[in-house]
Amino acid sequence: MKSIDKIPISKINRASNLVQTGAKVGVNYIKYYGDKIINNEEQARERLNESNAEDIYDGLKKLKGSALKVAQMLSMEKSILPRAYVDKFSLSQFSVPPLSPALVNRTFKKYFGKQPSEVYDYFDSASRNAASIGQVHYAKKDGKELAVKIQYPGVAQTVASDLALVKPVAIKMFNINGKGSDKYFKEVEEKLTEETNYILELQQSKEIAESCSHIDNLRFPGYYEDLSSERIITMDWMEGKHLSEYIQFDNSQENLERIGQALWDFYMYQIHTLKKVHADPHPGNFLVSADHELIVLDFGCMKEIPEEFYVPYFELANRENLRNKEFFTEKMYELEILRPDDTPEEVAFFSKMFHELLTVFTRPFQQEYFDFSDETFFGEITALGEKYSKDTALRKMNGNRGSKHFIYMNRTFFGLYNLMFDLKAKRVSIGKLAKAA
Repeated sequence: MKSIDKIPISKINRASNLVQTGAKVGVNYIKYYGDKIINNEEQARERLNESNAEDIYDGLKKLKGSALKVAQMLSMEKSILPRAYVDKFSLSQFSVPPLSPALVNRTFKKYFGKQPSEVYDYFDSASRNAASIGQVHYAKKDGKELAVKIQYPGVAQTVASDLALVKPVAIKMFNINGKGSDKYFKEVEEKLTEETNYILELQQSKEIAESCSHIDNLRFPGYYEDLSSERIITMDWMEGKHLSEYIQFDNSQENLERIGQALWDFYMYQIHTLKKVHADPHPGNFLVSADHELIVLDFGCMKEIPEEFYVPYFELANRENLRNKEFFTEKMYELEILRPDDTPEEVAFFSKMFHELLTVFTRPFQQEYFDFSDETFFGEITALGEKYSKDTALRKMNGNRGSKHFIYMNRTFFGLYNLMFDLKAKRVSIGKLAKAA
């Protein structure tokens, strides 16, 4: 993959890049209108999605940073975006053009005050893995194999401006409007800003690794504070296959169950015990070792779960609570899904919508063991997403719904469910909530 020598940093340059991308999308639509007249409309729409996804991704990967991170987040929303977008945006998880060796050296010198050759006994200037916010290099020091993550230049300074650029698209896509919508964008901005703070990530990485060290079949790298800074992290080099790569091999069902259980236990312990969760569950953040242990990487995106959100959120995982209309309505207001200024029509619509969504989405918590290979379950989730994305009544209502904490909690569960489905883990012990429900 060809490396890049510079990243546009100024707001004008980044906006200009997106304008060029928008122009390409416009041309794609012109082609689509002609295509659907001559050929099958469904096939024409599919070709449009493929062209748009490729052009949008190509534009975002040049920008890197928050713009590309948003694409990564959207790639996990398999029930919202067309398949072409999911496939293309998924590349942002661990496969984007890396910085050139010359730019790597300049960046390292800027952030660390020294050249890599002055810090490590060996440093490979060619990136082994490039993602949205930073890229990873292989190094050695004192006989240890190390992974050195270097943040792309200018990423921290462009978070706010990048979100301002993608905000109009998000508003249209998720039907967000009205008073109070800024809280959602502020939540995303704060989390993305935190992800650029590698000192915070180092601290979070060590805390989670220590807290979760008792979980079976789970491993974490060691971290080196003296070889890290605000924009550079040095950790142990971990050998393994990315989770998406691992599932392509002919693994035994026993190994798939082992990895799936470790993944589930890791997330449930964080959520229910630590009240803080690794809110970036995409395949690029997980490796599987040769002895079939799950290795967890990258703790830049951690979400604190406040008690006032945690309690009603999981109370609605209890099927009896979902059947209790009065209790259900009370929790809808606590979670800010229903609003005091709602019309009777809005109360009825959103109560029905979320009752339907929660009835399906919380199904794993209704039993002691759950089969995450069940295509019917995931088909129902996708069907509901498609149903409400096409609902004309919903488009006329204010989609500004729910606590700001839903953004990263839902992202966590959608990502986790998708990983479990990809693993085809058939018998996963659900634990705490299944017994409560």
